Amino acid sequence: MAGKAVEKRPEVDPRDEPSAAWGWHGSFPKATRIAGWVSAIILLVMIKGNHENNTENVWLVGLSLFLILLLVLDIRKQRTAWRK
Repeated sequence: MAGKAVEKRPEVDPRDEPSAAWGWHGSFPKATRIAGWVSAIILLVMIKGNHENNTENVWLVGLSLFLILLLVLDIRKQRTAWRK
């Protein structure tokens, strides 16, 4: 049975990832999630407008629901990431 020690990730080789050489390597997960939620809300707010028919509303709601689905899947992935 393996020990309960947490595995350390290998260091990033600057030859593989040039950005690691100057001290930054990664992404902005928190800012990306915030931007996703803000975008979904803005899409829903845009329903109130001068639309001639509901085609625009269907697209706005559909894209907003797609963004929300992706964000919920990301939250679920984040919660279960420690199990892998």
